[in-house]
Order: sequence, then structure tokens, then C-alpha cells
Amino acid sequence: MFSDRTNWQLTPNRLTEALEQVRSSGGQVLDLTISNPTRAGLRYDDGTILKSLSSPQVLDYDPQPKGLLSARAAIAAYYQTQHGIREFDCERLILTTSTSEGYSFVFRLICNAGDELLVPKPSYPLFEFLANLQDVKLVPYPLIYDHGWQMDFPSLEKLVTKRTRGVVVVHPNNPTGSYVQAHELAALNAFCHKHGLAIIADEVFLDYAHDGRPCASFVANHDVLTFTLSGVSKISALPQMKVAWIATSGPVTEVEAALARLEVIADTYLSMNAPIQWATPVLLDQRKNIQRQLMDRMLANLAELDRQGAGQTTCQRLSVEGGWYAILRVPVTQTDEELAVDLLRRKSVLVHPGHFYDFPGDGYLVLSLIAPEGEFADGMKRLLEIVVS
Repeated sequence: MFSDRTNWQLTPNRLTEALEQVRSSGGQVLDLTISNPTRAGLRYDDGTILKSLSSPQVLDYDPQPKGLLSARAAIAAYYQTQHGIREFDCERLILTTSTSEGYSFVFRLICNAGDELLVPKPSYPLFEFLANLQDVKLVPYPLIYDHGWQMDFPSLEKLVTKRTRGVVVVHPNNPTGSYVQAHELAALNAFCHKHGLAIIADEVFLDYAHDGRPCASFVANHDVLTFTLSGVSKISALPQMKVAWIATSGPVTEVEAALARLEVIADTYLSMNAPIQWATPVLLDQRKNIQRQLMDRMLANLAELDRQGAGQTTCQRLSVEGGWYAILRVPVTQTDEELAVDLLRRKSVLVHPGHFYDFPGDGYLVLSLIAPEGEFADGMKRLLEIVVS
């Protein structure tokens, strides 16, 4: 009755079962996996946000496949002011309801059924589900850790086949927090040009560089056909508002051909709703308030992690450049999932085991840096009581 592409394992994993058991027994869990900023105790400008959704223009139906010009102009202005990209044409933008939808559009644009995309490992597990739904095969390429994370270009050369259509990069990666460096971008462009591949760049965490310096965006990459995905989910910490986009760049003829086809895909769905599009300029402007709060919290939690970890050699906090997460390297005395379940049952602390993100082996825990500071400090104390013993 059902398609093979949805033949997923739907039974809860051990960590989910343990979490349900702890919560059903009345236990209070310190959640060090939190990714929902609206539940993280941040101070939003409620009045301005709500007012932005009440424009009388929302009563008019004006179907624009790329999205309303006012919304696209606001996104172009964001790249111009925040990332110094002076010449940004809003006609290169296609609005989507989420980066997931953006991925789906791009996967459909460049891949036939059974074609391949190279994706980083470790990385966020969402890609597998999106690829399954689009009948695309994912081929993981490794990120290597050596005083920081690096792309493994020799492995990329070995993995490319006649069915490879593109390379996915996450900038910065989730959960490693590593940006694609300038020398890596040059090598990536050369690799993609050699093999006729597109770049799909996920930049949802781009603005959260821990050193506070602006990072180069892939929207300015013109060497090869490039699709850059982002949205207000992370930029303004408003995941419920469902505003995202695809920015297309590269050689002019390829960009024009890609945009023509993307516009047909977008016109087929017309998924963006009017209130959100009219509100987009205001929602993007909210980043000026919320990003400061998030950066202060992330840096405070990172400092607390390092403070508690000082003076011991059992655990190691891996290098992180940006994003909302940190990785703790721990001794391999059991699987990461067993350790996470043990920590939850004994200390009521929830962390993500590394295998959720396709780490190459056991010995990794992933921690959210946007957890409230007091909870993060308490959770780290309990975690180290288990791991450093």
C-alpha cells in the first residue's frame, strides 16, 4: 500500500523511550539538546512581530512564484547590510516556506531518480529523509578533525561518479560548527567545475560566528552554479514563521536556466502565504534584537563548558567556530546512545549521542549552547559526574 521511499524505521529509539519514562514518572529533565529558540527563554519584541502580521494587504491575492518583491528586497538588503554583498539582485531569490522545502526544490531541479549528492559527515540527519522523498541517493564525504574540522577532498574525488549531481555544504556545519574556509571554497569550486557539479550551501547558522566577525556567504560564489539556502528560522530565531529562500548564483547562463525552472517549481506549489511575505521585512529586522541575546548566551555557555572541563583530561571540547552546538569528546566505555540513556536515567540530563549526526564512531556527545545558562551549567556538572569518574 505504501511507497518504498517512506519505509522508515518508525519505532522510538532507546533515548526517546528513556526520555518518555523519565518524564512520565514526574522527573524534571535538563534539556541540553534544545533547538527551539521560542522555548529557550529569549526576549522577543512581541508587539512588533504580531503587528507585522496584520497588514490589510494580506486580503489581496497576488500570486508571485518567486515571492513578493517587498519580501525579496528585504532579503537582498539583509545580504547587503549584514554580509557586505553590494550587488545582490533580488530576482535571484525564490521564497520557500522552509529550508527543507528549498532542498526539495533544488533536489528536484538537478537530480533524476537515483542520482547522487555528496553530503558531509557528520551532519544533521534531516538530509536522509529529504533525499528519500525526492528519490535521491546520498553519498557521505568525511569531515576530518585535526585542530579543527576540514573537508576531505581526496575522499570527494574517490566518491564522485557519473550520477553525482552536486555537493552539499553546511556553512557552518551542524553540529561541528565549522565554516568552509576560503582555501576550501577555492578547492570546492575547482572540484565542482571539473566534474560539472552544483553546490548546495546551507547557511542557516551563518550569522552566529563565535568570534563576532562576518563570514563570507555562498550567495557571492559565481565560479560554479550555487544554491544558497537560509531563512528566518535561525537568522531571527523565528522557526514558526516559515520564511526561507533559495539564492542562486554562478555563471550567468546557468543561473538563468536554473531560475527559469525553479520559478516553475515554485509556481506549481505557491506555498508561501501572504501574511508572512508582507511581514518578512519586519521579521528579518528582528535579528538585531535576538542575535545579540543568542550570541551572549552561547558564548557564556561555551565559557562555562570550558571552565567546568578545565583541570581534567578525560573529556575534550572540540573546536567550534559558529552555530548553536558544541561537541564533547568522551571516553568510549559504551556506545554513545548507552551513555546518553545512562546520563538521562541517572542524572536527568538530555544530550544527543554522536551517532545521531553520523559521527564515524562512538565517543561524541552533542550539546546545545542555547540552553538557559543556569540549566546548562547544572547539566554540565551532572554530565561530568558521570563521564569523569
